[in-house]
Amino acid sequence: MEAIYGIPVIGVLFQFIGYLIDVTPGIAPIVIGLAAPIALGAMCGIMNERSGIVNIGIEGMMLSAAFAAFLAAGLFQQAQGGEPSGGPFGATPALMVGVLAAILTAMALSALHAWLSITISADQIISGTIINIAAIGMTGYLNRLLISPNPRLGAGTFSSFDLPAGWEDIPIIGWILEMFLNQGPLAMSVIVIVILLQVLLFRSRWGLRTRSVGEHPRAADTVGINVIALRYRNVIVGGIFAGLAGAYLTLEGTGSFQNGMTAGRGFIALAAVIFGRWTPIGAWGGALLFAFSGAFGQAVRIRPPGDGYPGLDAIMGGIPTQVYGALPYIVTIIILAGVVGRSVAPAAVGKPYQKEGRAA
Repeated sequence: MEAIYGIPVIGVLFQFIGYLIDVTPGIAPIVIGLAAPIALGAMCGIMNERSGIVNIGIEGMMLSAAFAAFLAAGLFQQAQGGEPSGGPFGATPALMVGVLAAILTAMALSALHAWLSITISADQIISGTIINIAAIGMTGYLNRLLISPNPRLGAGTFSSFDLPAGWEDIPIIGWILEMFLNQGPLAMSVIVIVILLQVLLFRSRWGLRTRSVGEHPRAADTVGINVIALRYRNVIVGGIFAGLAGAYLTLEGTGSFQNGMTAGRGFIALAAVIFGRWTPIGAWGGALLFAFSGAFGQAVRIRPPGDGYPGLDAIMGGIPTQVYGALPYIVTIIILAGVVGRSVAPAAVGKPYQKEGRAA
């Protein structure tokens, strides 16, 4: 192997592959955690865009849900008093109230977006932008008003599932089991949601109607599908996933709320939708890719290649650490540059639909 590593250019490429293989098992659980809010946001985007509605307000919905989850859980815990008594995954009544508050908040914003986009026929890009701007401003103001003066506010976080002793040491599959199972309930639910939505979207009556409304709403209307009602329903239900993404950030990922803590994840979720060609499994794959780039950036800063990869260590050591922190966004830009134009969106996405009146 050392002889291969010594070959110019090719040797560095082999070193990079070897380094990836070396660090991947260690960062695998981190990847699933980082991918969870992106994948959930992408499911919201798929529910919207498969119905013909563009939603770039996922970022604002996630941020608002994260704020609502932390505030509701913290206030409920303070009102309840005493030490929280947790069930499976450390789930307490306060945490469950927080999750519910996050879902309701995101669904309310989704209903607003649906009303503006479907009933008012407002520009859907502008509607999503309004939600994003309002969310940043309102959560920042309310954070300073309600959370900052109360530093003890909080309800803890969901705990991760503990693998039985020895499972992680199983050859080949041990680290894979740890990757998927050493997670909290919200992160673990992502794979279930993805598979369920994939099956429903392509193997159910609802899925067929949703795809027809997103591709050719007038034809769907002629066969008796209520286009307006179906779009409303799907957009609002899609808010559930954005709410779960926000709840993950504050009730499972960090245990606190910070201004702008979504950090562009809502927009990366939209990139995952495009990368995955508007399919749940494809979007989840995109979320894993973006999350892996973020986890890899952390691994490089914590555990650089070292002497075992001499050429690679010299090259990667000369790259500023800020570049590794920006890897998810860099990968997003590169992938979108290669995918846009090749991925075909639903034909009616972004186009308001007006039901034709009956002739007199």
